[in-house]
Amino acid sequence: VKPFSLEQVGLLLARVLEVQTLKRENRTLRRALDEPVLLDSASPLMQRALDTARQAAGSDVTVLLTGESGTGKNVLASAIHAWSPRQRGAFVTVACTTLAEHLLESELFGHVKGAFTGAWKDKPGRLEAAEHGTVFLDEVGDLPLELQGKLLRFLEQHRFERVGGSDTIEVDARVLAATHRDLEADIAAGRFREDLFFRLNVITIRLPALREHLEDLPALTDHVLTTLCTRHRRPALRLAPEARRALHAYRWPGNVRELVNALERAVVLARGDVIQGDDLPDRLLAPDAGSATGSRCSPMLRASKRPQRASAST
Repeated sequence: VKPFSLEQVGLLLARVLEVQTLKRENRTLRRALDEPVLLDSASPLMQRALDTARQAAGSDVTVLLTGESGTGKNVLASAIHAWSPRQRGAFVTVACTTLAEHLLESELFGHVKGAFTGAWKDKPGRLEAAEHGTVFLDEVGDLPLELQGKLLRFLEQHRFERVGGSDTIEVDARVLAATHRDLEADIAAGRFREDLFFRLNVITIRLPALREHLEDLPALTDHVLTTLCTRHRRPALRLAPEARRALHAYRWPGNVRELVNALERAVVLARGDVIQGDDLPDRLLAPDAGSATGSRCSPMLRASKRPQRASAST
């Protein structure tokens, strides 16, 4: 067997990395399609956020989405792109928290062959992939300071150089960004550039926590259940009254993402066509799980249900 050259091995590794990137993009797209977001909300807070998003979608201004983790910022960013004149272009997500600094710079801006160890060929970055479309910078508050200046230049001029390169590249892409951090506090602490903040902060949309728009919870719960039953190939399920009361009483620190996870557990564990209280995670039935506006499942329910679930799982 003829041995592979070092360059061939490098090209093979580059191809593997490209395939992994495509798989990650597909997972992100599936999450964006599957994860529910209320685009017709009964909550004034949510209605205001959605109205602002629809209005902002028609322009090319930078939009900064803020709010707690799990509130659906990535889903709303995808919706803004779909409502915009750029909807036929690519929607490219860059997770600013998942890569080391030098890899994140390459991911955003691309690199030229030989720029660093493992750079076996020229590679376009995510900004170039978003040409005529939208790039979404998820958790932009975690972007290292060294990259914030380069991003600021792109926002101002739509130009940059690839890592290790000298040719200036111009890209026509709209930028959306999201963060759960308090960027003004980060500015005061020297962790975030004030000039970049003002560039990102042309229009700010705060997504409320789920506990702030509980009037949407029944419709959201039913939508999630329908989606999850389809995903897990189960007949339609409904919630028992005590299970629905537990959902309403809980404060949802993990927001919509936590709701989806709790209901997915229930869909998998439900033994009939009704989701009972003991199909929900224990934390939803804890004595301190409820808010002041909601009721909680009774201690009798917790005492009687949990041993049955424990014995069923052994």
